[in-house]
Amino acid sequence: MTAPSTSLFARWLASPPPPAAVEISARRVSVVAMASHGSTVTVTGQSSELLPAGAVTPALNAVNVHDPAALAAAVKTAVDRISPRPKRAALLLPDSIAKVSLVRFEKVPAKAQDLEQLIRWQVRKAAPFRIEEAQVSWIDGETALDGSRHYFVLVARRDIVESYERACDAAGVQAGIVDIVSTNLVNAALATAPASAAGDWLLVHAAPDYSTIVVVRNGQAIFFRNRPSEGLPPDMGDLVHQTAMYYEDRLGGTSFARVVLAGGSSFDSGMAERGRRQIEERLGVRVEALDVRSGVILRDRITAGPELLDALAPAVGVLLRDRPSARTGTREQVA
Repeated sequence: MTAPSTSLFARWLASPPPPAAVEISARRVSVVAMASHGSTVTVTGQSSELLPAGAVTPALNAVNVHDPAALAAAVKTAVDRISPRPKRAALLLPDSIAKVSLVRFEKVPAKAQDLEQLIRWQVRKAAPFRIEEAQVSWIDGETALDGSRHYFVLVARRDIVESYERACDAAGVQAGIVDIVSTNLVNAALATAPASAAGDWLLVHAAPDYSTIVVVRNGQAIFFRNRPSEGLPPDMGDLVHQTAMYYEDRLGGTSFARVVLAGGSSFDSGMAERGRRQIEERLGVRVEALDVRSGVILRDRITAGPELLDALAPAVGVLLRDRPSARTGTREQVA
């Protein structure tokens, strides 16, 4: 759908979709490969490789890749386990490497170049680095009743993105589409459950080193919040409740038709269950785990436990994002 299907930094937007996705986090490299036969999409392979402690520390405005050789080796090992071995892949990076903004303009310039300058001028105030050193991606958001237009904008330091791309190059796989994880978790939820495109719903992504909350309205992200954390935040219920209050007071919301939790397998079962209960108690809505099996088929040899389903979700999101059920009328911009 519209906002979450952005591509942050694509080398070749016109190329066919890649057959695989590589996700890099602070702890591991995960690779997922898929194949399409008509309307049927099959996950044909999945692998992961742990990273040495400290090799990668995702951050918005600091060095991320501290051991390029170790990262490249982990990517190569994970990709080599996939048959046939992909030569190109989408690259998924932690939410914490990018600054996400939702900006609004009362009047939109007719020329794309003028719109680019306006967006860059708007987001430069929120970026903790020079906008000239950044890569900026945006897509059209909703049009308000007064005619103003919203844009979903992602900004990241160019050198940080390139450090991850170089690791893929060294591993023998070309990173074409580059994006962050949570936008593609939203894409996965939309692609595998198209009925969720209608109305308002909430994604909660709990990663080991950060948490992200996204509010989606009719397939478009209208709220995005990311914050660092060590483990599942003990105040997850409060964090979600604050978002719900903002949603009602500032975004004209009433209630969420769906609440999706992704990343729970990163924590022990007791901690994950406490986080789920906190969210349900605060919102009064059942919390469901993101399960992509309603939209893709897993090969017989792939056993789908909670950890694997969490690893599959963002990859499925980025690899299915251009299908009609996952996206409507989006035009990507990369600068």
